[in-house]
Amino acid sequence: MAQYCTKNFSCQYIVVKIGYNQTMGKQERIQQIVETLRSQDLGVSSIRELAGRLAVSEMTIRRDLELLARDNVVRLVHAGAVLVSQESAPPRYSLAEAGARMAEEKRRIGRRAAALIQPQDIVIVDSGSTTESLVNAIPDGLPLTLICFSLNILVAAHRNKECRIVFAGGELHENTLMFESPEGAQLIRRSRANKAFLSASGVSDRLGVTCANSYEVETKKAAIASSLQRILVTDSSKFGRIHPSHFAELQDFSALVTDAGLPAESAEFLRANGIQILLAE
Repeated sequence: MAQYCTKNFSCQYIVVKIGYNQTMGKQERIQQIVETLRSQDLGVSSIRELAGRLAVSEMTIRRDLELLARDNVVRLVHAGAVLVSQESAPPRYSLAEAGARMAEEKRRIGRRAAALIQPQDIVIVDSGSTTESLVNAIPDGLPLTLICFSLNILVAAHRNKECRIVFAGGELHENTLMFESPEGAQLIRRSRANKAFLSASGVSDRLGVTCANSYEVETKKAAIASSLQRILVTDSSKFGRIHPSHFAELQDFSALVTDAGLPAESAEFLRANGIQILLAE
């Protein structure tokens, strides 16, 4: 029984066993995949990049990554993989904890995003702490229709007596205060909005926009599909992060509202793809 090992991020060792029925070529290729991921920023690479580097098909790389994922050497994400260890799994998302991180930046982002809303707009507002700051910053008395699916967004929107609220309900998820159901997602898909304000837990130039919970994905996709303008509202700490559940590519958005900590390489990518960058003051 042949073996290979690699150091993970916390300098522990992972040993993965390769059966006799696998050829030496596959063993060497899988070892090269692991070494390639170790050499990348954040241990992340796309399937396309790996296939190009190893001169094999994307289907071959996908099968190899599935083997590594079963042994918990990598975590599969949309169109790629992340090198992980037992200790490096992302922590469970908590709205209360998220709201306390970069709180001032989120308030400024919220104010900048709220300034984009015009009287009589129909807007979809995603779950999250940054989007809550957005709704809190909408001027009292501004007439609009707001479509939402989270308890904190509903409560914040209800303070504006000129706001017509459409609420997509379902099962309440305590960690995000999001209500989720197939019926709720369908309600959003049947609706039409001028603007959708989407939040994210991770933003990657290569692997797209991700969230922490798989149950969020269909509702977020429904919001994107139903809106004329798609605006990503997220603080700069989310850039370069990868979370398990992919729901969009950066190119799906027309604008980004964030703080001045936006990495220069991400700003360059956004501008090259025609995405407007709005920095909160």
